[in-house]
Amino acid sequence: QVQLVESGGGLVQPGGSLRLSCAASGFAFSRYTMRWDRQAPGKERELVADIAAAGRTTHYADSAKGRFTISRDNAKNTVYLQMNSLKPEDTAVYYCNARDQLVRAIAWGQGTQVTVSS
Repeated sequence: QVQLVESGGGLVQPGGSLRLSCAASGFAFSRYTMRWDRQAPGKERELVADIAAAGRTTHYADSAKGRFTISRDNAKNTVYLQMNSLKPEDTAVYYCNARDQLVRAIAWGQGTQVTVSS
């Protein structure tokens, strides 16, 4: 069964850091682009970052550039999102998902809550 399980979210003060993890199973992880999206209450889900199958190419939303780093370990079937210098506007549920060559999502995680607040 295809599964993505996020972890690492929590409550952090502005300026703090969190590292999110997403463990994948049930599909050929190393063949897919992996992506982190986020959704705040009342807002549309938006792209945060993605990383190509081999890990050589990355893309970031403007809001994440310079603060967030996406990485993957294909041997562990895991993708990460290192988040530094967190801001209150980063508060959202963060979702891991896998994308094929047509950018179609083939798997979604359940999400992990990130709350940035004093």
